[in-house]
Amino acid sequence: MGQTVHLSRQGETALIEIDNPPVNALSQSVRAGLLDALDQAEADPAIKVIALLGRGKVFIAGADIKEFGKPPQVPILPDVITRLEHSEKAIVAILHGVALGGGLEVALGCHYRVAFSDTRLGLPEVKLGLLPGAGGTQRMPRLTGLVTAAEWITEGKLVDAKTALDSGLIDDITAVASAQEAALDVAKNWKEGTITLRKTGELPNASVDTKALEKIRQRLLEQSPELYSPFRILEALEASCTLPLADGLARERELFFQCMDSPQRAGLIHHFFASNAIGKVPGSDAPVSITRLVLKGDHPIFLTLDDHPLVQLYAATSPGMEVWVETASEAAQPATVDVTVIDPDTDTAQTDQAFSLLPIPDSKWLELVDHREQPAVQQALMKVLKAAGFTIIPSKHRSIYRLLRASLKDSTEHQSSLETAALAAAQAGLCYRMSDIDVLAIETLGYPKHLGGPHFQAIA
Repeated sequence: MGQTVHLSRQGETALIEIDNPPVNALSQSVRAGLLDALDQAEADPAIKVIALLGRGKVFIAGADIKEFGKPPQVPILPDVITRLEHSEKAIVAILHGVALGGGLEVALGCHYRVAFSDTRLGLPEVKLGLLPGAGGTQRMPRLTGLVTAAEWITEGKLVDAKTALDSGLIDDITAVASAQEAALDVAKNWKEGTITLRKTGELPNASVDTKALEKIRQRLLEQSPELYSPFRILEALEASCTLPLADGLARERELFFQCMDSPQRAGLIHHFFASNAIGKVPGSDAPVSITRLVLKGDHPIFLTLDDHPLVQLYAATSPGMEVWVETASEAAQPATVDVTVIDPDTDTAQTDQAFSLLPIPDSKWLELVDHREQPAVQQALMKVLKAAGFTIIPSKHRSIYRLLRASLKDSTEHQSSLETAALAAAQAGLCYRMSDIDVLAIETLGYPKHLGGPHFQAIA
């Protein structure tokens, strides 16, 4: 593995740059590299300002997903952030692209935060059944106030730079061209005395607002009473109002590990990985370029495709018409692919065709069934349909959606029926990954996301 943190000096400013593509995730090597670079910068008497920034398109997008579910590796992120906050030298964070989860918590431990206008910021850990475990629930309220922090963190909300500035979460929005320029600009302004640093942990506790917290708690009880982590987040936020920072951080960490031990965390993280995997068809490494795609059938999906600028349709106006979609081809052998669009309520899959496409009712989801196991062609088709704004579940031989939905007919046990059907779909070899069944059931048939999916539950 290459170096993930780089230290350079420009005059009296040290630039600490995170270089862990694609999203500068906070892996163990990054955490260790940050401490090493900080040690060097603090030991250099010529350095007055330390700027933290990310190389590439983002600042830090959060934790390293490869470490999910594994024992923590030192240095742990809370210790890194405490070191940043306690530094006697000025530490500024330059935020661009995104600053999410642990990335935003790192910024909160710095003494000044400046963002580019298109930066997105947030603490979305609740969506994985967790809470921010590196100071987010303790430091954000000191900047934004309790109510704003509670609403944003319990919802996992992402905000733009202007909203962050207006709330007090960041200190400025920069208009310069690069993160390095922004860092040097902030350093110059600080040395000239035109900006004031803020060590978040030294700010006063946010004011307790019992009525506002109770209102948020009631909203959560109405919208998602079955969820675990949002209510632990409220407990951590209450601690931020009443305890010194060190005690609040300890309470946050305790609640974080309670969430880690929750089955919901396992289910939501399973869904996270499963959702990221569905776009890849196993065995499709050899690319195929489609030069002519013929969609056959009568379905409103044709009108949707017709409106999309990335997809050129040559005929889609009459019921039953064929639709031709042309895509740029780099292949030596042009490929023509026929796909039959079928209504999952009424039509029967025509297995003599190479592919069937099922637009799933009341959603932007499609199921693309490969009847002849042509993974490279199926991957190319998914690329075209994704460009038209759809999310696609790939399957083979027969429709998973139809099998799952049929299990609900005349059934009063929604979850258990889907779990039984999910096992049947897996045993019949209709999916590339068992987790594809889980995503499909959650996104289109209402299976609870925090349970991970019917197949995940059935084998648990």
